[in-house]
Amino acid sequence: MIMFGLKFTGDVPFKDIYITGLIKDGQGQKMSKSKGNVLDPIDLIDGISLKDLLEKRTQGLMQPKMAEKITKQTKKEFPNGIESFGTDALRFTFAALASFGRDIKFDLKRIEGYRNFCNKLWNASRFVLMKLEGETIDTNAKLSTADEWILSRLQDTKTKVEKHLGDYRLDLMSHELYEFVWGDYCGWYLEFSKPLLTNEATKAGTQATLIKVLNEMVSLLHPIIPFITEEIFEQCSTLLSKDKSSLMSEAYPEVDTQLISEKAEAEIKWLQTFILGIRQIRAQMDITPNKMLNCFVQDFNTTDETYLNNNSNILKSLSKMQTIDKLSPNDEAPESATALVGEMKILIPLAGLIDKEQEIVRLNKEIKKLNQQKAQFEGKLNNEKFVSSAPEAIVNTERTRLASTQNAITDLSTQLEKINKL
Repeated sequence: MIMFGLKFTGDVPFKDIYITGLIKDGQGQKMSKSKGNVLDPIDLIDGISLKDLLEKRTQGLMQPKMAEKITKQTKKEFPNGIESFGTDALRFTFAALASFGRDIKFDLKRIEGYRNFCNKLWNASRFVLMKLEGETIDTNAKLSTADEWILSRLQDTKTKVEKHLGDYRLDLMSHELYEFVWGDYCGWYLEFSKPLLTNEATKAGTQATLIKVLNEMVSLLHPIIPFITEEIFEQCSTLLSKDKSSLMSEAYPEVDTQLISEKAEAEIKWLQTFILGIRQIRAQMDITPNKMLNCFVQDFNTTDETYLNNNSNILKSLSKMQTIDKLSPNDEAPESATALVGEMKILIPLAGLIDKEQEIVRLNKEIKKLNQQKAQFEGKLNNEKFVSSAPEAIVNTERTRLASTQNAITDLSTQLEKINKL
């Protein structure tokens, strides 16, 4: 083709060549009909029963004697056949795996993850469209800090997606979009929006931001997962009073630098750290997620105080807290579980929050179990033969496990000490 181009036009027909990796099975073997390990994309999209899969894999074999081995392996790998994953999930899977110069070990767990992503996107769109049904969208409404944050994160995502597309890095593009949709939009912003939608002062801005970001999000995703995004776009168009032409004919989203807000990103990062601190305390102290808590903060600076005042409703809603009270540095705090946001302490009083005797039993049991694991790791690492003959990576893994176990023991022992003081 290149020689013909040079001969008849005086120029090469193309300057960029994109070469994909070889798709192999879950064991890293090249797929071939003689091995009976071929996965038909149509079967991944529509699903196939075990009976039909066995028939497809054992028909027309060049070595009929391989049929028994192929049947046994297929029954082991797909005991119930292959369920339907859909076209979009398969497309996203291959885009995410499309790294340069790398063969792909394919197994169903990968496509399951991207089917879950498509379900997440669909459920997010249902939430937004349900919340905005019958509403008039005011695109000029005042925005909250959370609204400004998600719009800023969207611009950052657009910048990275544009670069990765230009570099033919579909894998990196897929990763950026996955992280934004699953983490920023679904994991955080939709949760922020719930209390914001109940407040008349922030409702209109949040409504406008929800639909704007969803609409641009599906546009960014459209080259990878065209079917689900086309469906969501059509429904977004109604709310945005846009022409219901195909998403394929829409301009690809461009970065709006005016929407980048370092201030909003800093404030929401503080808010996320606070919420994650509360969740960590719940996990460590085995406190149920729905149990309402009382909270104290101490050693805060003026920025902490401003952020706290601005976001108290969101904090109470997402962290399931009844009160957030401030303590001066000289105030004596009650015996509490503690988390840090910078230098500021988050204190959750333990009195009356847990069953003291039951929690002591639980923690002692956990500490005993961890000490047994610690002894096993120490036994291996104290064995000179193991350290000298085992691969360095394995030895380092054992050292990491030992350090992690020791840290866990220290944390649980600190909790036990606090509970004993109650």
